[in-house]
Amino acid sequence: MTEIFDNADTTDTTVGTTNATDVAGVGSVVARTRAHLRAACAGLGDGDIGVVMTMGALHEGHATLIRQARARARHVIVTIFLNPLQFGPREDLARYPRTNEADLEICRREGVDVVFMPTPSVVYPDGDPGVRVSAGPLGNVLEGQARPGHFDGVLTVVGKMLHLTGADQAYFGQKDAQQLLLIRRMARDLDFPVEVVSVATVREADGLALSSRNMYLAESDRETALCLSRALRAGADAAVEGPSAVRRAARAVLVREPLALIDYLVLVDPSTLEDVPEWYRGEALLAVAGRVGTTRLIDNVPVNVGPGGGALEVFSEDAGHGHDLTSPAS
Repeated sequence: MTEIFDNADTTDTTVGTTNATDVAGVGSVVARTRAHLRAACAGLGDGDIGVVMTMGALHEGHATLIRQARARARHVIVTIFLNPLQFGPREDLARYPRTNEADLEICRREGVDVVFMPTPSVVYPDGDPGVRVSAGPLGNVLEGQARPGHFDGVLTVVGKMLHLTGADQAYFGQKDAQQLLLIRRMARDLDFPVEVVSVATVREADGLALSSRNMYLAESDRETALCLSRALRAGADAAVEGPSAVRRAARAVLVREPLALIDYLVLVDPSTLEDVPEWYRGEALLAVAGRVGTTRLIDNVPVNVGPGGGALEVFSEDAGHGHDLTSPAS
């Protein structure tokens, strides 16, 4: 893996020097400043660019995103940046796992062209940015209610990374469904020239959704955490009977696991995050969040509610649009 680097790692005035070391003969480039990223992107040549944005601690879920990008885009950029803006004062920024060497090995294995690994002083050269992207009302519910300001931090860094990489497509996992919705809204509302691509949630063999935070779980906690995915499966299996049946089936699983402290279990419209009424038929988001031991976990499944209903891998492009949740006649 070829690395373009600057000894100070904070300046952005020169392309810097090039380390000729090339791990396993793969010509991936690690860029650490804006100028180095520009130089690396300029060297890619023609063709569209797909970007996968991460905070590091890469796992098979991230690898799946990279493979999806690799299958569609001519060039693939992975960003590895632990964004301080999306962590609250009582959250786990300091203990968030940092596995840079393993992350780079995954990028090399998956054929990533450029890895952008900046420090906070590169992304935010003037410190905390005075101007940020606001997530608006959709950022204040569900995860936003539990983590005030979180989605403003997410959208701000995603917007910056889209500008810096010049990506044509950006790949995000369905597991972070509210984040995915907000990024799509930002791209549409602010005219970002990028296609936001949703990729189905990747799970362990036992059903637990892959997450960097899973490594915090003790063995006993992990068994408890499985109630989240089991609840979602039960709810999806009841989707043919309507919204009340979905909520009832999922809740029945959760109440049998007292060691999981549930923040919310909702069945909502995937474009507005409003609770769907009993008459609703169509695609909906069944989402759950809770704390297991000291670790907060989220999970969700897209479902089709009504006749022939059940679990979906990802939402359709027009999921939820056009529904008036106040009127069964709409």
